Amino acid sequence: MTVGYGGYPDREGKVTLDACIMDENQNCGSVAFLQHIKHPISVARLVMDKTPHVMLVGDGALDFAIAQGFKKENLLTDKAEASWRDWLVKSKYEPVINIENHDTIGMLALDQHGDLSGACTTSGAAFKMSGRVGDSPLIGAGLYVDNDIGAATATGMGELMIKTVGCHLVVEMMRQGMSPTQACKAAVERIANKLGDYKDFQVGFLALNKAGEFGSYCIQSGFNYAVTDKSGSKLLDANSIL
Repeated sequence: MTVGYGGYPDREGKVTLDACIMDENQNCGSVAFLQHIKHPISVARLVMDKTPHVMLVGDGALDFAIAQGFKKENLLTDKAEASWRDWLVKSKYEPVINIENHDTIGMLALDQHGDLSGACTTSGAAFKMSGRVGDSPLIGAGLYVDNDIGAATATGMGELMIKTVGCHLVVEMMRQGMSPTQACKAAVERIANKLGDYKDFQVGFLALNKAGEFGSYCIQSGFNYAVTDKSGSKLLDANSIL
C-alpha cells in the first residue's frame, strides 16, 4: 500500500504519483503530482519520447496523459481511504520506516549491448502535504544514469536524496573507482553524517555499473532488492549502517 494504485493518499485524500525514466543517451522523462493515471512511468516515457521537455507536473501532466490515450481512473481504494480517515483523527505526520519494506520502485538495467537505463516511480510519502514532490521524479536525486559509468536509484525519505542529489553522487563515486556497493555506502554515510542522529530515518541506494556489478546500501536494515540475469532471479538483502 505504499506505491501507486492502492497506495496511501496525501493528507487531502488524493493519490498523487511521481515517476522518471532515463536512457543511455541521457534522454529523460518525468511526471510529478500526477493524479488519476495508474501507470505514471509510462507517461514519463512519452514525455521523454514525444516532447521537448523533461518534466510535466500536475494538471499539465494529466492533460498530456489523457491526450496520449491514458484512461483517467480513481486510484484511491476503499482500504487506503479507510486508512486515511483513521489518520485524519490525529493528523500527525510521522513517516514509518520501512513500512511494507519499500515505498519506491526503482529499476536499473544493462542490456545485451552494454547500455544502461533506469526508471523510478512512487506515490510518495503517506499523508504528505498536497503538492509535495519527493526525489523519485527528479533526475539526479531519485535516479541517474551515465552510460559511461553506471546507474543508481534510491528509496527512503526523498527530501534527503534531493538535498544531496544522491543518485548523481553515487554515480560520481563509481566514476572515481568505487564499486556499486562502496558508492552506495559512501552516499548513505554522507547523509547519515549530516543528520547526526539518523536512527529515525531511512535512505537507501541501489547501483549498477557498466561491468554489470551491482550493490546497495541503506541506513536501516530490512531493505531487499531483486536481481535478474541469465542465471535467473534472486532476492538479496542490502547492507546497512544499523
